[in-house]
Amino acid sequence: MELKNFLRAASKHERAEVAIECNDSVAYLDQLAGRHRYASALMAARLEARTREVAACSGGRLATVPRETLVRHPEIFERADEP
Repeated sequence: MELKNFLRAASKHERAEVAIECNDSVAYLDQLAGRHRYASALMAARLEARTREVAACSGGRLATVPRETLVRHPEIFERADEP
């Protein structure tokens, strides 16, 4: 799920929860979602982990935002499950 779709489907409380856990603001998440800024590798990993937790509590309404969609150069991430 893209970050902009996640933020659109999430409640105000869920958006704030993700932002607080990532030590940032909802406005910054909006900038990331609109591709006005790109996340650092560390921030992208934190966002992926936190959106996974929020999505698990949403009853299927939300999905995890993959960290590769948040950075400028997604090739910096190597998944263990990829050949």
